[in-house]
Amino acid sequence: MFGYRVPAPDEAMLISGGRRGLGGAPFRVVTGHGKFVLPVFRKTRFLSLAMSEAEVVEKCVTRQGIALTVRAVIAFKVGNDPESIINAGQRFLSDQDQMSVLTGRIFAGHLRSIIGSMTVEEIVTERQKLATEVLDTSKAEMAKIGLHVDSLQIQSIDDGNTGYIEAMSRPHKAAIQRQAQIAQAQATQASAEAEQAAARKQAEYARQTAIVQAEYSAEVDRAKAQAEQAGPLALANAQQEVLAAQTELAMKQAELREKQLIAEIVKPAQADAERIRVLALAEAERMKIQAEAAASFDRVALDRMLIDQLPQIVKEASAGLAGANVNVLNGADGLGEIAAGLVGQGLTILDSVRKNLGGDGSAAPGGEVQRYLGGPRAGGADDGPVDIR
Repeated sequence: MFGYRVPAPDEAMLISGGRRGLGGAPFRVVTGHGKFVLPVFRKTRFLSLAMSEAEVVEKCVTRQGIALTVRAVIAFKVGNDPESIINAGQRFLSDQDQMSVLTGRIFAGHLRSIIGSMTVEEIVTERQKLATEVLDTSKAEMAKIGLHVDSLQIQSIDDGNTGYIEAMSRPHKAAIQRQAQIAQAQATQASAEAEQAAARKQAEYARQTAIVQAEYSAEVDRAKAQAEQAGPLALANAQQEVLAAQTELAMKQAELREKQLIAEIVKPAQADAERIRVLALAEAERMKIQAEAAASFDRVALDRMLIDQLPQIVKEASAGLAGANVNVLNGADGLGEIAAGLVGQGLTILDSVRKNLGGDGSAAPGGEVQRYLGGPRAGGADDGPVDIR
């Protein structure tokens, strides 16, 4: 739009004419947004807020009187606040390149002042301290002209041809060289130890490899030997199995033969022996029976003879009574009783003999006859008188 102006992001728009700016400044400051500016009545200028750089190369004398050439680089810019923009605009708006020149001169003066209070050793070893002190001393002065320093870097320090810095560095160089030599020696030793360890590992690996190869070879040899022995061993096992089978067959044949012998010889012999024993027992029994039969026959014959003689015995007994001294108490009746008693005794003896003939023949017939006849008294002439009641 006609008369509407907008500053760039790294610029500040300064509008002069009309009313004054902040703090009685002859212009108003606009940043970050646009502004409608009346042509002819207002004038617009732009101040850069971008980063700028200033290089300082200055000869400085230290507290020890040694001249040093110091090279430094300053990074600065116009402050973002309106006050810094107004201060910088009033000083550098017409020639903004002068900011770098003026900044370099300011820092050169502060650099000479601070280096003059320090030794070479401090300057060399404490560069950051030097930069900080320079920044601190120049901060207020830079703020007056509206500038803000972002950083200060000491790039180099040179003593020219005096050789002071080099001499100062020699002990450090020597120490560094010693450390480097020690480190080199340690590295060499470590390398040698590593090589030795690697050699030991290789030797151990070779030993293990040889052992494994030997074991493998031994295993292969054993396998070959087993394979070579497999045939004879199988044949021997087969022969052993054949022998075992033959032995078992022979044992079975022997058992069978033993059974056959038992069946053919022992059993018949036992049967013959049993037959002979049975025959002997039968013969003995037969002879016993015959003996018993003979004895029984003899008793029967004796009994029969006694029976046959019994009437004669009775007769003789009766005859004996005739010559005996017998006292008959009852007369004829008493004599009749005696005769009847003799006849009855004879009959009883006869009946007993018959029973014995039908029994086991253990009783002796002669004894019975003798008992019935009264023993020797039956026919004795000297018998005493018989008292018959």
